[in-house]
Amino acid sequence: MNGSIRERPAPSAPSPPSASRAWVEVNLAAVVENARTIARVAGTRLLPVVKANAYGVGAAAVSKALEKGDLDPWGYGVATLDEGAELRAAGITRPIVVFMPGQPALFAEYERLRLTPALGDAAAITQWTARGSRPFHLEIDTGMGRSGVRWDEIDAVRAAANTPALEGCYTQFHSADRRDGSAEQQLERFERAVARLERRPAVLHVANSAATFADRRFALDLVRPGVFLYGGSPGEGFPEPRPVVSVRARVLTVRRVAAGETVSYNASWRAPRATTVATLGIGYADGVRRAVGLSGRGAVLLGPDGRRCPIVGAVTMDLMMVDTGERPARVGDVATLIGESDAGGGDDRITLEEFSAWSGELQRAVLTSLGPRLPRIYD
Repeated sequence: MNGSIRERPAPSAPSPPSASRAWVEVNLAAVVENARTIARVAGTRLLPVVKANAYGVGAAAVSKALEKGDLDPWGYGVATLDEGAELRAAGITRPIVVFMPGQPALFAEYERLRLTPALGDAAAITQWTARGSRPFHLEIDTGMGRSGVRWDEIDAVRAAANTPALEGCYTQFHSADRRDGSAEQQLERFERAVARLERRPAVLHVANSAATFADRRFALDLVRPGVFLYGGSPGEGFPEPRPVVSVRARVLTVRRVAAGETVSYNASWRAPRATTVATLGIGYADGVRRAVGLSGRGAVLLGPDGRRCPIVGAVTMDLMMVDTGERPARVGDVATLIGESDAGGGDDRITLEEFSAWSGELQRAVLTSLGPRLPRIYD
């Protein structure tokens, strides 16, 4: 659990602490609207995936936001027991499925916290059901090759899974975003495996964000939206979500740099002309990859008109530098790394997709890399 994430009452507009060097602004209304979009397309209930601190957005804040209104999630999905404990501590009472393969040594904690384990072998199922009748979900490996009982070896768990404690079965698609037929093949394998069980469990779920949009056949009883909730694209050709995250950093120092002088480690950028360089209080320890500066494409929005200023030199652990040219920059000015300009000027936006391309990372990897040193400000 991440106790360093700060949650504040939501004002009419996000207001970062005046001393903050950098922070993340989260639009919870956009998360809820993205969830509504998924629910409308799927036509079934949601099992929102809030693992990895809700992809870096804030698991407790997101879950509480989804609890309000008419969404009525079936439950929530996490990766670890600690993540489930965090939601329970935040007051979440719905089912919480822990998708990390269940370890019998932790079963007592699962019971204490009323968490639902994901199990994939007969021995673990037998040990879980010997403790009582609390539910579990059976993971069926249909091609991911990662965990769960193989679809063609389902008979190995058939006897152990013949219990009222079997609440659900699920699988993980490896390439739903590609629309290459593999998800359909995995669904067929999944349905054949489930048909061989003694009883059909109450809930079957296979669809992530991409699969939900790809084909309504994947919706089954629940869908498991992840990156789409947090403003990330599930893949090329799919609907775009409402943006959720903005990342800001303050200018900490400003200096003139003569033509030919260098900036950052290994003299990784050389000024082609006399210019002004502003140093921002954010670095790779906060999740901004060094490649953002080295790509030669990265930029921030700065100034009252939200102009683009190129990132120069390698991003360092705690700081990064931008070339502001001849236009003035002042200590305390706010730069936007992802999102619309903080100053409200201009109509430019640095999208999560664009920033991810500069980073050489998946959008979900950028979100989950935003470190605990950055306060989350909720709107």
